[in-house]
Amino acid sequence: MKKAAIIYWTKTGNTKKVADAIKEGFEAVGFDVSYLRVEEAKGLDYFDYDLVCIGFPSYEWSTPRPMTIFLRTNLAKQRKEGLVKASAPKVPGKNALIFCTYSGPHTGINEAIPAGLYAGQFFEHIGFTVLDEWYVLSEFHGHDKASTIGKMGDIRGKPTKEDLMKIKEDTLNLAKSL
Repeated sequence: MKKAAIIYWTKTGNTKKVADAIKEGFEAVGFDVSYLRVEEAKGLDYFDYDLVCIGFPSYEWSTPRPMTIFLRTNLAKQRKEGLVKASAPKVPGKNALIFCTYSGPHTGINEAIPAGLYAGQFFEHIGFTVLDEWYVLSEFHGHDKASTIGKMGDIRGKPTKEDLMKIKEDTLNLAKSL
């Protein structure tokens, strides 16, 4: 049985909704899923999983502080264990998926891409293959103006049920490819 870990941080619930859809997709194809908020994932060994999924909102082109601390702490541990090697050779069967929610009152997805690429580097350093980065447009909670007149237009209510269903379908397809 394939194993996946879904580790996420959320402030307003958008990233949790995406994590839930991903979890449903993996469970639908029989994956053994560990589903953890970043605060619960301390000590988790990525190498115990076929696929590690990391999710967070984009904050000023970056991962939020709790996720940054988690990623850096794990990399320091992995470096100490000798898992970070020159040329970052691929470890067969070890994969990562990055998912990032963003709102875009300023420049939209361009604010999220640097955060996704940054998070992916923590996996590439230990030889994991980053299969994809998913960027999910989401409501900017608590700031109606930022959710209605930003570059992305009216994004209230995002991600919608349809958006989450698409994420679940994408997860099913990804799981079947492993």
